[in-house]
Amino acid sequence: MKRILLAVVALAVIAAGVWFFLLRSSGIPVYAVTVAATHPHDPTAFTEGLFFKDGALYESTGEAGTSYIRKVDPATGKVLQQVDLPAPYFGEGIVPFGDKLYQVTWQDKTGFTYNFKDFALGDTFSYTGEGWGMTQNGKNIILSDGTPELRFLDPKTMQTVSTLKVTANGCPVEKLNELEWIDGEIWANIWQTNLIARIDPASGQVKSFLDVSGIAPKTDDPDIVPNGIAYDEAGKRTFVVGKRWPQLFEIKQGAAVNDNADAAKLTACSK
Repeated sequence: MKRILLAVVALAVIAAGVWFFLLRSSGIPVYAVTVAATHPHDPTAFTEGLFFKDGALYESTGEAGTSYIRKVDPATGKVLQQVDLPAPYFGEGIVPFGDKLYQVTWQDKTGFTYNFKDFALGDTFSYTGEGWGMTQNGKNIILSDGTPELRFLDPKTMQTVSTLKVTANGCPVEKLNELEWIDGEIWANIWQTNLIARIDPASGQVKSFLDVSGIAPKTDDPDIVPNGIAYDEAGKRTFVVGKRWPQLFEIKQGAAVNDNADAAKLTACSK
């Protein structure tokens, strides 16, 4: 009888643990995406930054010696304008602000500004830590650096004026990468996952995840990950792409996903 009682207690403890985990991991919804349209994309582009402005897509790529910024026709994939970034710089995120285009680099602690009209090089600026992704909210440039903390920068000085810690179910979200400001939210690719986090810029809490695994290329190459979000505010179109993806997609939120291993780890503070 004692053995039976101990077995029942053990099962109850296990069940309680599973229930607690499910409660934690199911607190933030995860949605698949549907494809509204597809567009060609350069399969050699190691995408690090993306945004949409005045009918064109602007894309930056990484890897030292082959980094560049391009202006691209989204319908055809035709390159309309390009400026190369010389070695040893590894290009990362880009963002428009005013009449300038801003770019950061990965580990060189150096950023650049360009004139939109002709991509002429302007000022350089410096920052601490690494540079990953960028977006802006109309007042500040927002920078990710691979940590759970986003930095809000003064566009005139590129100095940090505030920070925002991003959490999912109370767990810090690391590896925040390419960023986009969409209808009052910050969207962020999470490196080495197929998830896009939709972040409340007031609290830093992740409101939901989008799972783009259904449109990602099927490959074992760890570098070919989602990393590019752009928003056409006038047309209400959201573009996503990844490193060396052969297509760029216009997406919409799809059905709820009941089981996502990456989201479960992120919301349970698991490594």
